[in-house]
Amino acid sequence: MNKKKIINDPVYGFIPIRSELIFDIVDHPFFQRLRRIKQLGLTDLIYPGAHHTRFHHALGAMHLMSGALENLRNKGVAIDNEEFEAAQAAILLHDVGHGPFSHALEFSLLQNVRHEELSRQIISTLNDHYNGKLSMALSIFDGSHPKLFLHQLVSSQLDIDRLDYLMRDSFFTGVSEGTIGADRIIKMLDVKNGKLVVEEKGIYSIENFLSARRLMYWQVYLHKASVSAEKMLISIIKRAKKLSRKGHDLFCSPSLSFFLSRDVTSEDFVQNGSVLSHFMQLDDYDIWGAIKLWGNHKDSILSKLCTMLLNRNLFRIKLTSESPGREEIKAIESSIQKQYGLKSGDVKYFFSHGKVTNSAYIPSEGEISILAKSGEVRDVVQAADLPNIKAMSKMVSKYYRCWPKDISL
Repeated sequence: MNKKKIINDPVYGFIPIRSELIFDIVDHPFFQRLRRIKQLGLTDLIYPGAHHTRFHHALGAMHLMSGALENLRNKGVAIDNEEFEAAQAAILLHDVGHGPFSHALEFSLLQNVRHEELSRQIISTLNDHYNGKLSMALSIFDGSHPKLFLHQLVSSQLDIDRLDYLMRDSFFTGVSEGTIGADRIIKMLDVKNGKLVVEEKGIYSIENFLSARRLMYWQVYLHKASVSAEKMLISIIKRAKKLSRKGHDLFCSPSLSFFLSRDVTSEDFVQNGSVLSHFMQLDDYDIWGAIKLWGNHKDSILSKLCTMLLNRNLFRIKLTSESPGREEIKAIESSIQKQYGLKSGDVKYFFSHGKVTNSAYIPSEGEISILAKSGEVRDVVQAADLPNIKAMSKMVSKYYRCWPKDISL
């Protein structure tokens, strides 16, 4: 069978697959599942073009990884063919642990099980399936490989993952502020003392990258309507879990039923292989199919929430720089309870409040290092002669509260 394929990508054009192992990974059901998980969750309710998937993103990231590795090779960085293929596999599988709607349900359908943990476990499972051929990819993914720069290309504050998702999300949402010069950034990459650095002449491309990331968070990832839709989805899952555990009949797929009926932790994935098997059967379609059916459920709270989300009747959301006071919260809760005739314990399904944060660059989580012509390596904040980057390294917080639009306060 010919496993040397070319994939036509709307962002980069043709993406070649030159490795049989990479083809086998792409062809595996675990990876094909990513076709059924949208990259931006419910964001297409705000930006109708945002229907791209984790499958698209993973292939695009692999393409950029290939370019980055070729560039480093051309600059004399030692990367053998095995390391090249392993780095491709690591970035290809970096998001394979995402569940339905990507980030939205990590802390409701599961009990604080981060997708990175699951990606590592899935890569390990695939490594067994491929007789150890992904051992190096796994070490690159988790940072134990001796060449640290390979891990930095997969996961850091200037990694291939971020380069692709900014390019791709900007393209599919139509938000031009997210556009970055990914090709130029890749050309500016080098390795110094075993770590990834950016040549000094690329510093303005890095400033644009950080600025684009900051703007994409406020305009796309943390768009107030996206936050509202996500909170509604979480309320639906929490209500469904409560009903399921009380013995109510909830028509849904067996794998979704499995997670609704119990609290699943990281330890459960490690100790019980059937948990991962159920998880790998889950995708966005399980959730949407259930929501369509639950719109007619006899439980009025579940049916109302599902109908509202299906019809894009999203919660009203208010963002402020100050956290809501206790009196404001009580007033909203009281209005919801009175107008909907709810028990006090059920108001939480129609009202949520909290904080969203945005920082384009967090030096404490790993620097973006700039390589001067003199050979000196400095953090981008110290190397930049513009105040923008310094400002973008500060955490900005906004406080939200959201509730149904038909509730009058």
